[in-house]
Amino acid sequence: MNKVEIYTKSYCPYCKRAKELLRIKGVSFVEYDVTADPLKEKEMQQRSGRQTVPEIFIDGVLLGGCSELFDLDETGELDGRLGLKAQRRG
Repeated sequence: MNKVEIYTKSYCPYCKRAKELLRIKGVSFVEYDVTADPLKEKEMQQRSGRQTVPEIFIDGVLLGGCSELFDLDETGELDGRLGLKAQRRG
């Protein structure tokens, strides 16, 4: 599985949705709560070029926010990006 990092704020409903989708998929992630951490928030802004949360990175590459995460899931691309292997039945 690939390394997943997510920058969040404690009161953000989009952050909660994104984390829940990752949990449902069984993906472990490193969470950086920037609610009261201006240095970590600045780091997020420098890495992503964006000021909103969540900001999600997979293996150091910006995936985007909650909308992008769910869009990739709907198209079936998310599992591949996360490094999840399809289960074979047989």
